[in-house]
Amino acid sequence: MAEEAILGYLENHEEISDSGEFAAERGIDHAEIVNVIKSLHGFRFVDTQDIKRETWVLTEEGKKYAAEGSPEVQLFLAVPAEGSISKDELQKKLDSGIFKIGCSQAGKNKWVEMGKHISRKVQHVEDKVKDLLLRIQDASFEEMPTNRYVESSFWNFDALFQPQQHPARDSHDTFFLQVPSTTRQLPEDYVEQVKEVHESGVMDQEGLVCDRGLTLSHLIGILEDFFSRLGMSKLRFKPAYNPYTEPSMEIFSYHEGFGKWVEIGNSGMFRPEMLRPMGFPEDVSVIAWGLSLERPTMILYGIDNIRDLFGHKVDLTLMKRNPLCLIGIR
Repeated sequence: MAEEAILGYLENHEEISDSGEFAAERGIDHAEIVNVIKSLHGFRFVDTQDIKRETWVLTEEGKKYAAEGSPEVQLFLAVPAEGSISKDELQKKLDSGIFKIGCSQAGKNKWVEMGKHISRKVQHVEDKVKDLLLRIQDASFEEMPTNRYVESSFWNFDALFQPQQHPARDSHDTFFLQVPSTTRQLPEDYVEQVKEVHESGVMDQEGLVCDRGLTLSHLIGILEDFFSRLGMSKLRFKPAYNPYTEPSMEIFSYHEGFGKWVEIGNSGMFRPEMLRPMGFPEDVSVIAWGLSLERPTMILYGIDNIRDLFGHKVDLTLMKRNPLCLIGIR
């Protein structure tokens, strides 16, 4: 059944772009589709390319906390608003795991007074863990593979309308080889060095949306939604120039510590001339953005010196207080 579906589809279409979607649309187990594709590839009936996607999903425990609240909040709500409750009685109300984690975290947060009897020290609490889990669950973006360390000058420069005399085209940054034109064997230590720089040296948040009928309003809406999830609502957009997007926008957010607006990213709509070499239909548009990590972090935490985030003067206590770092760490 899977083989017939694949070969029948390829008779009238150039390719199957995503085996997962192909299997889901036809109600066929994805593993069966993959096995058939590998078999056809072995006989050289088809060419294949592996596509790896990394997505954030909640574990069963995470889903439970997202729905019912974190253990510390569940414990806090089980304690009477007035008076106190015995430790044994409270333990009967909660799952043993919830009770153990809840006591530890609620006591650490100074929400409750611990002893033979437990009472509230505050009347209201904010469940930041639950909020963060819901944000992860609600996000609909997928991370794209970014493991192409070597790219052709056409896609890296020409397709992006990079000027011929741009410094990035200098011989010290771009290398042209005739022999060999490609290679499959690289020194392992060299690969590890490149990997380390690639994964740890760049802190950009980049994204794109491809669809029909997209406008600048969609781009602004996505960026406002993205930053609102981080707690940043004071945004401004300023017209800008990029060789590969038209129109283009710089993104600014207000820094309370500086008392002024600071740039936190760049964005725009890809030029139609850029999309044509990629084979997109004429009525398809792409909106894209590139955002910094450091400046939004400084805004969110009221940091006015970049040295407080990077370097030997970093306050490790500040990092440990970050709720994102505490998820799943005991």
